[in-house]
Amino acid sequence: MTPSQSIRHMERSGIREIFDLANTIPDAIHLEMGEPNFDTPAHVVQAAATAASNGYTKYTPNAGIPELRVAIARKVTERNGLTSSPDQVIVTPGAIAALYGTLLALCDPGDEVLLPDPAWPNYRMIAALQGLGVGTYPLLSEDGRFDLEAFERSITAKSKVVIVNSPTNPTGTMLDEQSIKALVEIADARGLWVISDEVYDEIVFDRDVAPSIAALGSSDNVVSVYSFSKTYAMTGWRVGYAVAPPDLVSYVVKTQEPITACVNAPAQMAAVAALEGPQTCVTEMRDAYRERRDRVVELLADAGVPHLRPTATFYVWVDVSASGLSGQDFARRLLADHHVAVTPGGAFGRAGTNHVRVSLASAPDDLYRGVKSLAAAIIDR
Repeated sequence: MTPSQSIRHMERSGIREIFDLANTIPDAIHLEMGEPNFDTPAHVVQAAATAASNGYTKYTPNAGIPELRVAIARKVTERNGLTSSPDQVIVTPGAIAALYGTLLALCDPGDEVLLPDPAWPNYRMIAALQGLGVGTYPLLSEDGRFDLEAFERSITAKSKVVIVNSPTNPTGTMLDEQSIKALVEIADARGLWVISDEVYDEIVFDRDVAPSIAALGSSDNVVSVYSFSKTYAMTGWRVGYAVAPPDLVSYVVKTQEPITACVNAPAQMAAVAALEGPQTCVTEMRDAYRERRDRVVELLADAGVPHLRPTATFYVWVDVSASGLSGQDFARRLLADHHVAVTPGGAFGRAGTNHVRVSLASAPDDLYRGVKSLAAAIIDR
Protein backbone atom coordinates (compact mmCIF):
# COMPACT_ATOMS: atom_id res chain seq x y z
CA MET A 1 0.00 0.00 0.00
CA THR A 2 0.98 3.63 -0.36
CA PRO A 3 0.32 5.63 2.82
CA SER A 4 -0.56 9.32 2.76
CA GLN A 5 2.17 11.91 2.40
CA SER A 6 1.42 13.29 5.86
CA ILE A 7 2.07 9.98 7.58
CA ARG A 8 5.15 9.33 5.45
CA HIS A 9 6.56 12.70 6.47
CA MET A 10 5.87 12.13 10.17
CA GLU A 11 8.91 10.79 11.99
CA ARG A 12 8.26 8.35 14.79
CA SER A 13 8.94 9.51 18.34
CA GLY A 14 12.50 8.75 19.41
CA ILE A 15 11.16 8.19 22.92
CA ARG A 16 9.03 5.29 21.77
CA GLU A 17 11.86 3.79 19.71
CA ILE A 18 14.02 3.39 22.81
CA PHE A 19 11.00 2.27 24.83
CA ASP A 20 10.29 -0.52 22.33
CA LEU A 21 13.93 -1.61 22.33
CA ALA A 22 14.02 -1.63 26.13
CA ASN A 23 10.92 -3.82 26.24
CA THR A 24 12.91 -6.58 24.51
CA ILE A 25 15.27 -6.68 27.51
CA PRO A 26 13.54 -8.27 30.54
CA ASP A 27 15.70 -6.63 33.22
CA ALA A 28 15.99 -3.19 31.59
CA ILE A 29 15.81 -0.14 33.85
CA HIS A 30 13.33 2.28 32.29
CA LEU A 31 14.44 5.90 32.62
CA GLU A 32 13.15 6.93 29.19
CA MET A 33 9.41 7.40 29.73
CA GLY A 34 7.76 10.43 31.31
CA GLU A 35 5.29 8.41 33.34
CA PRO A 36 4.91 8.68 37.13
CA ASN A 37 5.68 5.46 38.97
CA PHE A 38 2.91 6.34 41.45
CA ASP A 39 -0.59 4.88 41.31
CA THR A 40 -3.54 7.16 40.61
CA PRO A 41 -4.84 8.34 44.01
CA ALA A 42 -7.45 5.99 45.46
CA HIS A 43 -10.21 8.60 45.77
CA VAL A 44 -9.81 9.42 42.07
CA VAL A 45 -10.11 5.76 41.06
CA GLN A 46 -13.14 5.34 43.32
CA ALA A 47 -14.92 8.30 41.71
CA ALA A 48 -14.62 6.66 38.30
CA ALA A 49 -15.71 3.26 39.63
CA THR A 50 -18.76 4.78 41.30
CA ALA A 51 -19.68 6.68 38.14
CA ALA A 52 -19.42 3.54 36.00
CA SER A 53 -21.39 1.46 38.53
CA ASN A 54 -24.13 4.07 38.53
CA GLY A 55 -24.46 3.90 34.74
CA TYR A 56 -22.56 7.07 33.98
CA THR A 57 -21.21 5.58 30.75
CA LYS A 58 -22.90 7.57 27.97
CA TYR A 59 -21.72 10.21 25.54
CA THR A 60 -20.88 13.56 27.07
CA PRO A 61 -20.80 17.06 25.54
CA ASN A 62 -17.90 17.63 23.14
CA ALA A 63 -16.42 20.28 25.44
CA GLY A 64 -16.70 18.17 28.59
CA ILE A 65 -19.20 17.69 31.39
CA PRO A 66 -20.31 20.92 33.10
CA GLU A 67 -19.05 19.97 36.56
CA LEU A 68 -15.55 19.32 35.26
CA ARG A 69 -15.42 22.55 33.28
CA VAL A 70 -16.49 24.43 36.42
CA ALA A 71 -13.82 22.68 38.50
CA ILE A 72 -11.12 23.41 35.90
CA ALA A 73 -12.09 27.08 35.65
CA ARG A 74 -11.85 27.33 39.44
CA LYS A 75 -8.47 25.56 39.43
CA VAL A 76 -6.79 27.74 36.80
CA THR A 77 -8.18 30.89 38.43
CA GLU A 78 -7.13 30.01 41.97
CA ARG A 79 -3.90 28.07 41.36
CA ASN A 80 -2.59 29.46 38.06
CA GLY A 81 -3.81 33.03 38.40
CA LEU A 82 -5.55 32.73 35.03
CA THR A 83 -9.00 34.22 35.46
CA SER A 84 -11.32 31.97 33.49
CA SER A 85 -14.95 30.96 33.13
CA PRO A 86 -16.22 27.41 32.48
CA ASP A 87 -17.23 28.30 28.91
CA GLN A 88 -13.55 28.93 28.11
CA VAL A 89 -12.62 25.36 29.06
CA ILE A 90 -12.37 22.45 26.59
CA VAL A 91 -11.88 18.97 28.06
CA THR A 92 -9.84 16.73 25.76
CA PRO A 93 -8.46 13.15 25.62
CA GLY A 94 -5.13 14.15 27.10
CA ALA A 95 -3.20 17.36 26.51
CA ILE A 96 -2.07 16.05 23.13
CA ALA A 97 -5.64 16.31 21.83
CA ALA A 98 -5.87 19.88 23.12
CA LEU A 99 -2.70 20.74 21.21
CA TYR A 100 -3.89 18.95 18.08
CA GLY A 101 -7.36 20.52 18.10
CA THR A 102 -6.06 24.02 18.78
CA LEU A 103 -3.55 23.86 15.93
CA LEU A 104 -6.25 22.46 13.64
CA ALA A 105 -8.54 25.34 14.54
CA LEU A 106 -5.88 28.00 14.00
CA CYS A 107 -3.79 26.84 11.04
CA ASP A 108 -4.17 25.97 7.38
CA PRO A 109 -1.82 23.59 5.54
CA GLY A 110 1.35 25.48 4.67
CA ASP A 111 1.22 27.71 7.75
CA GLU A 112 4.24 27.49 10.02
CA VAL A 113 4.38 26.60 13.69
CA LEU A 114 7.39 27.67 15.73
CA LEU A 115 8.74 25.10 18.18
CA PRO A 116 11.41 25.36 20.83
CA ASP A 117 14.61 23.39 20.30
CA PRO A 118 14.80 21.05 22.14
CA ALA A 119 11.11 20.18 22.41
CA TRP A 120 8.74 17.26 22.92
CA PRO A 121 8.75 15.40 19.56
CA ASN A 122 4.96 15.09 19.38
CA TYR A 123 4.72 18.77 18.43
CA ARG A 124 6.58 18.06 15.22
CA MET A 125 4.48 14.93 14.62
CA ILE A 126 1.26 16.95 14.87
CA ALA A 127 2.62 19.52 12.44
CA ALA A 128 3.47 16.81 9.93
CA LEU A 129 -0.02 15.28 10.08
CA GLN A 130 -1.62 18.69 9.57
CA GLY A 131 0.66 19.72 6.70
CA LEU A 132 2.25 22.55 8.65
CA GLY A 133 5.73 23.91 8.23
CA VAL A 134 8.01 23.88 11.25
CA GLY A 135 10.40 26.57 12.39
CA THR A 136 12.45 26.45 15.56
CA TYR A 137 13.79 28.86 18.14
CA PRO A 138 16.50 28.06 20.71
CA LEU A 139 15.15 27.19 24.11
CA LEU A 140 18.33 28.13 25.96
CA SER A 141 21.18 30.44 25.06
CA GLU A 142 24.78 29.69 26.01
CA ASP A 143 24.33 31.41 29.38
CA GLY A 144 21.21 29.36 30.11
CA ARG A 145 18.72 32.17 29.56
CA PHE A 146 15.91 32.44 27.03
CA ASP A 147 17.19 34.35 24.00
CA LEU A 148 14.42 36.76 23.00
CA GLU A 149 16.38 38.16 20.06
CA ALA A 150 16.90 34.69 18.61
CA PHE A 151 13.21 33.97 19.13
CA GLU A 152 12.18 37.06 17.19
CA ARG A 153 14.61 36.25 14.38
CA SER A 154 12.98 32.83 13.99
CA ILE A 155 9.60 34.35 13.03
CA THR A 156 8.88 34.28 9.29
CA ALA A 157 6.08 35.48 7.05
CA LYS A 158 4.49 32.01 7.28
CA SER A 159 4.60 31.81 11.07
CA LYS A 160 1.11 31.49 12.56
CA VAL A 161 1.55 29.85 15.97
CA VAL A 162 4.35 29.56 18.49
CA ILE A 163 4.31 26.70 20.98
CA VAL A 164 5.83 27.47 24.35
CA ASN A 165 6.47 24.71 26.87
CA SER A 166 7.25 25.89 30.39
CA PRO A 167 8.09 24.04 32.60
CA THR A 168 9.99 22.37 29.82
CA ASN A 169 10.23 18.81 28.63
CA PRO A 170 13.06 17.76 28.21
CA THR A 171 15.29 20.25 30.07
CA GLY A 172 13.36 20.74 33.32
CA THR A 173 13.76 24.52 33.05
CA MET A 174 11.18 27.32 33.30
CA LEU A 175 10.86 30.66 31.59
CA ASP A 176 11.17 33.56 34.03
CA GLU A 177 8.32 36.04 34.28
CA GLN A 178 10.16 38.80 32.43
CA SER A 179 10.88 36.51 29.47
CA ILE A 180 7.26 35.36 29.37
CA LYS A 181 5.94 38.89 29.18
CA ALA A 182 8.43 39.85 26.48
CA LEU A 183 7.70 36.73 24.43
CA VAL A 184 3.95 37.39 24.44
CA GLU A 185 4.54 41.04 23.50
CA ILE A 186 6.64 39.95 20.51
CA ALA A 187 4.02 37.39 19.48
CA ASP A 188 1.27 40.01 19.69
CA ALA A 189 3.28 42.51 17.67
CA ARG A 190 3.95 39.91 14.96
CA GLY A 191 0.37 38.58 14.86
CA LEU A 192 1.16 35.15 16.30
CA TRP A 193 -0.98 32.88 18.43
CA VAL A 194 0.74 31.35 21.44
CA ILE A 195 -0.09 27.82 22.58
CA SER A 196 1.29 27.42 26.07
CA ASP A 197 1.88 23.79 27.07
CA GLU A 198 1.86 23.85 30.87
CA VAL A 199 1.25 20.18 31.70
CA TYR A 200 3.99 20.27 34.37
CA ASP A 201 2.56 23.38 36.02
CA GLU A 202 2.45 21.85 39.52
CA ILE A 203 5.63 19.78 39.37
CA VAL A 204 7.92 22.64 40.39
CA PHE A 205 10.52 22.57 43.14
CA ASP A 206 11.15 26.14 44.24
CA ARG A 207 7.63 27.62 44.18
CA ASP A 208 4.01 26.44 44.41
CA VAL A 209 3.16 26.56 40.73
CA ALA A 210 4.83 27.56 37.48
CA PRO A 211 4.17 31.04 36.06
CA SER A 212 1.14 31.08 33.75
CA ILE A 213 1.96 32.55 30.36
CA ALA A 214 -1.61 33.65 29.68
CA ALA A 215 -1.91 35.27 33.12
CA LEU A 216 1.39 37.14 32.83
CA GLY A 217 1.15 37.96 29.14
CA SER A 218 -2.35 39.46 29.32
CA SER A 219 -3.02 38.55 25.70
CA ASP A 220 -6.15 37.47 23.85
CA ASN A 221 -3.99 35.25 21.62
CA VAL A 222 -2.83 32.68 24.20
CA VAL A 223 -4.27 29.18 24.60
CA SER A 224 -3.20 27.37 27.78
CA VAL A 225 -2.98 23.57 27.75
CA TYR A 226 -2.91 21.39 30.87
CA SER A 227 -3.23 17.74 31.82
CA PHE A 228 -4.14 15.43 34.68
CA SER A 229 -1.53 12.90 33.55
CA LYS A 230 1.55 14.21 35.34
CA THR A 231 0.08 16.04 38.32
CA TYR A 232 -2.21 13.20 39.43
CA ALA A 233 -0.42 10.16 37.94
CA MET A 234 -3.32 9.70 35.49
CA THR A 235 -1.44 9.06 32.22
CA GLY A 236 -3.71 6.21 31.13
CA TRP A 237 -6.95 8.01 31.92
CA ARG A 238 -6.41 10.42 29.00
CA VAL A 239 -7.86 13.64 30.35
CA GLY A 240 -6.42 17.02 29.45
CA TYR A 241 -7.85 20.46 28.84
CA ALA A 242 -7.36 23.77 27.14
CA VAL A 243 -8.33 27.23 28.33
CA ALA A 244 -8.88 29.47 25.34
CA PRO A 245 -10.13 32.96 24.47
CA PRO A 246 -13.95 32.95 24.03
CA ASP A 247 -13.81 33.56 20.27
CA LEU A 248 -11.71 30.42 19.72
CA VAL A 249 -13.46 27.95 22.02
CA SER A 250 -16.25 26.87 19.67
CA TYR A 251 -13.77 26.12 16.87
CA VAL A 252 -11.55 23.93 19.05
CA VAL A 253 -14.62 22.14 20.40
CA LYS A 254 -15.76 21.59 16.82
CA THR A 255 -12.57 19.63 16.05
CA GLN A 256 -13.39 17.04 18.71
CA GLU A 257 -16.54 15.66 17.09
CA PRO A 258 -14.88 14.02 14.04
CA ILE A 259 -11.79 12.91 15.96
CA THR A 260 -12.76 11.76 19.45
CA ALA A 261 -16.28 13.13 20.06
CA CYS A 262 -15.66 13.43 23.80
CA VAL A 263 -13.64 12.19 26.76
CA ASN A 264 -15.10 9.06 28.38
CA ALA A 265 -17.58 9.83 31.14
CA PRO A 266 -16.07 7.94 34.12
CA ALA A 267 -12.63 9.47 33.47
CA GLN A 268 -14.17 12.93 33.60
CA MET A 269 -15.72 12.16 36.97
CA ALA A 270 -12.31 10.95 38.13
CA ALA A 271 -10.85 14.28 37.01
CA VAL A 272 -13.48 16.17 39.04
CA ALA A 273 -12.47 14.15 42.10
CA ALA A 274 -8.80 14.89 41.42
CA LEU A 275 -9.38 18.64 41.42
CA GLU A 276 -11.90 18.82 44.24
CA GLY A 277 -10.40 16.15 46.51
CA PRO A 278 -7.37 16.37 48.82
CA GLN A 279 -4.22 17.72 47.17
CA THR A 280 -1.76 16.02 49.52
CA CYS A 281 -1.10 13.46 46.78
CA VAL A 282 0.24 16.23 44.54
CA THR A 283 2.53 17.53 47.26
CA GLU A 284 3.80 14.05 48.14
CA MET A 285 4.64 13.19 44.54
CA ARG A 286 6.33 16.54 43.97
CA ASP A 287 8.40 16.12 47.15
CA ALA A 288 9.45 12.65 46.00
CA TYR A 289 10.58 14.01 42.62
CA ARG A 290 12.51 16.78 44.38
CA GLU A 291 14.32 14.22 46.55
CA ARG A 292 15.17 12.15 43.48
CA ARG A 293 16.30 15.29 41.63
CA ASP A 294 18.69 16.17 44.44
CA ARG A 295 20.21 12.70 44.59
CA VAL A 296 20.58 12.35 40.80
CA VAL A 297 22.29 15.71 40.33
CA GLU A 298 24.58 14.81 43.24
CA LEU A 299 25.54 11.54 41.54
CA LEU A 300 26.16 13.29 38.23
CA ALA A 301 28.15 16.10 39.83
CA ASP A 302 30.31 13.66 41.78
CA ALA A 303 31.07 11.83 38.53
CA GLY A 304 31.86 15.08 36.70
CA VAL A 305 29.00 14.62 34.21
CA PRO A 306 27.61 17.95 32.87
CA HIS A 307 23.86 18.36 33.31
CA LEU A 308 21.11 20.90 33.94
CA ARG A 309 19.72 20.98 37.48
CA PRO A 310 15.96 20.91 36.87
CA THR A 311 13.77 23.44 38.64
CA ALA A 312 10.60 21.66 37.51
CA THR A 313 9.23 18.54 35.76
CA PHE A 314 10.75 15.15 36.47
CA TYR A 315 13.56 15.16 33.90
CA VAL A 316 17.31 15.71 34.00
CA TRP A 317 19.06 16.87 30.82
CA VAL A 318 22.50 15.23 30.65
CA ASP A 319 25.41 16.10 28.37
CA VAL A 320 27.06 12.87 27.17
CA SER A 321 29.51 14.40 24.68
CA ALA A 322 32.46 13.27 26.84
CA SER A 323 31.60 9.70 25.80
CA GLY A 324 32.61 10.51 22.23
CA LEU A 325 29.17 9.38 21.08
CA SER A 326 26.04 11.19 19.99
CA GLY A 327 23.08 10.99 22.34
CA GLN A 328 21.47 8.46 20.00
CA ASP A 329 24.50 6.17 19.92
CA PHE A 330 25.13 6.57 23.62
CA ALA A 331 21.54 5.64 24.50
CA ARG A 332 21.70 2.52 22.37
CA ARG A 333 25.09 1.54 23.84
CA LEU A 334 23.86 2.16 27.40
CA LEU A 335 20.84 -0.04 26.79
CA ALA A 336 22.84 -2.83 25.13
CA ASP A 337 25.73 -2.88 27.61
CA HIS A 338 24.09 -1.80 30.89
CA HIS A 339 20.39 -2.48 30.30
CA VAL A 340 19.50 1.13 31.13
CA ALA A 341 17.06 3.01 28.88
CA VAL A 342 17.32 6.79 28.52
CA THR A 343 15.97 9.01 25.76
CA PRO A 344 18.38 10.34 23.11
CA GLY A 345 18.42 14.12 23.15
CA GLY A 346 18.24 14.22 19.37
CA ALA A 347 14.65 13.00 19.64
CA PHE A 348 13.85 16.51 20.89
CA GLY A 349 15.70 18.45 18.20
CA ARG A 350 19.16 19.39 16.96
CA ALA A 351 20.05 21.13 20.20
CA GLY A 352 19.86 17.78 21.95
CA THR A 353 22.29 15.90 19.68
CA ASN A 354 24.88 15.38 22.43
CA HIS A 355 22.44 14.90 25.28
CA VAL A 356 20.12 12.33 26.82
CA ARG A 357 17.03 12.82 28.96
CA VAL A 358 16.73 10.91 32.23
CA SER A 359 13.29 10.54 33.81
CA LEU A 360 13.01 10.90 37.58
CA ALA A 361 9.58 9.29 37.48
CA SER A 362 10.99 5.83 38.17
CA ALA A 363 11.45 3.79 41.35
CA PRO A 364 14.34 5.39 43.29
CA ASP A 365 16.50 2.25 43.52
CA ASP A 366 16.26 1.70 39.76
CA LEU A 367 16.81 5.40 39.09
CA TYR A 368 19.98 5.71 41.14
CA ARG A 369 21.40 2.44 39.84
CA GLY A 370 20.67 3.53 36.27
CA VAL A 371 22.27 6.95 36.74
CA LYS A 372 25.41 5.36 38.20
CA SER A 373 25.60 3.11 35.14
CA LEU A 374 25.13 6.13 32.87
CA ALA A 375 27.96 8.02 34.57
CA ALA A 376 30.22 4.95 34.41
CA ALA A 377 29.47 4.51 30.71
CA ILE A 378 30.64 8.08 30.01
CA ILE A 379 33.78 7.74 32.12
CA ASP A 380 34.66 4.34 30.67
CA ARG A 381 34.82 5.86 27.20
